Amino acid sequence: MLSRFQKKLFIIWRRSLCFTPRLLRIVVVCFGSGALTACGEQNVVTTKPVESGFVGSVAADEPHAAQIAYNVMERGGNAADAATALGLALAVTLPSRASLGSGGACLAWRPGESTGQAFEFLPRRGRYANSGADRPAAVPMLARGLFLLQLRYGSVQLADLFVPARDLAARGVPVSRLLASDLATVKNALLADNNARTVFARRDGTLLKADDILVQTRLAGALERLRIAGVGDLYGGALGQAFVTGTNAAGGALTIQDLRRSLVQVEKPLTARQNGVDLSFLPPPADGGLGMAARYLSHGKIIYADQVVAAWRQQNKGQMRPIAEAQHILDSGRFPQGMSLPPLPASTSYVVTDRSGETVACVLTMNNLFGTGRIAGSTGIVLAASPLRRPQPLLPAGIAHIGNQQLRAVAAASGQNSAADAAALALRAAVAGVNPKPIKGGSGRANSVSCPAGLPGDAGRCFAWTDPQGKGLALPIVHKH
Repeated sequence: MLSRFQKKLFIIWRRSLCFTPRLLRIVVVCFGSGALTACGEQNVVTTKPVESGFVGSVAADEPHAAQIAYNVMERGGNAADAATALGLALAVTLPSRASLGSGGACLAWRPGESTGQAFEFLPRRGRYANSGADRPAAVPMLARGLFLLQLRYGSVQLADLFVPARDLAARGVPVSRLLASDLATVKNALLADNNARTVFARRDGTLLKADDILVQTRLAGALERLRIAGVGDLYGGALGQAFVTGTNAAGGALTIQDLRRSLVQVEKPLTARQNGVDLSFLPPPADGGLGMAARYLSHGKIIYADQVVAAWRQQNKGQMRPIAEAQHILDSGRFPQGMSLPPLPASTSYVVTDRSGETVACVLTMNNLFGTGRIAGSTGIVLAASPLRRPQPLLPAGIAHIGNQQLRAVAAASGQNSAADAAALALRAAVAGVNPKPIKGGSGRANSVSCPAGLPGDAGRCFAWTDPQGKGLALPIVHKH
């Protein structure tokens, strides 16, 4: 066990690394029997011994990334640490829907908070996206969004959370069924780019299939650079310069200034209360949270989330206070409805909760399957598509809690028009302590965790769920000696 002095010394050491802008040297610090090691290919820094008993639950669309989150919490990380590592792993295992070039939104809550916080880092357009670029790319927001989430809610050294993703990229990972399906959807269009063909094609020139090994050596180098130099290197350092050069060579039209000025928005979630349960939802501009809340709170007649969002988007053009207006809609219970949304970009979602009740729900998007279909040169980063030519995706996530004391449930969903409906139905079922009924025929795929007795509380009653129509993985994470 660590002494109180050793714990304080570790915290000071860790913070000094977090906020050092220069390249960081790898060091080894030993604390008696609980050695803290940050060297070698295999080592992942942990501050605690391997946990026993219930350590949390994970549900995600991609199994390999879900397993990474399991490993992080088993080794002492909390929900935010696991969610960060999971998001970085998705940039390797599911580049059709998430990459270092992508963006999204995360909702976080922990006991002691009344509402939690929303981290919004949606893909953004570059200043010259409308300048006749072949395939305008989005500003890469994933690393910056996960950095801030982990800074505010995490408990371990951020650099160590890059290691699992880096190793997956360097050594290779089996192509999951979801990625194989996405590859089959784009067919040969992805192979038109030389860099993409090098990554996603077999030796015979055909696209990779399920269980083929996906190796991304250049992406591993970018992840290692971020691990050593820090996330800021992608937004103003050497990695950022290489990214911009590669992006523009691929017709993406970005500048280093686009990267430097694109910051994460941290907002108060949309809130509601029903049947003694407090609810927090992603706020605009992730307006899938509004649609999810409307569907969840509707009584009697069915309100379709995408119709609420379609009407909201039509009415909210130029609105200076969109979050306040969205909250007013929830408080009034008068939900606007309109035409259905047009086909929306694909996305991916995941939820994580740890033994203390800390909870994170994220939805990530490339604004198109495989974004622009091109890779940013030597960085190995798949480019997300600029929102200039794409409708905004639905990014729904919600957390149910009992005041500021206990977690009750969490849900998020991916897909197109039915994503917010799927998320709402999954959250409602999770609050009731039952498995949701999947939306048949829809593209929405939900992930959820239910703790009917509350968390902290009777952790043995918590369970994770992922839509069986999808290809994901839900893990009730229990470690036994």
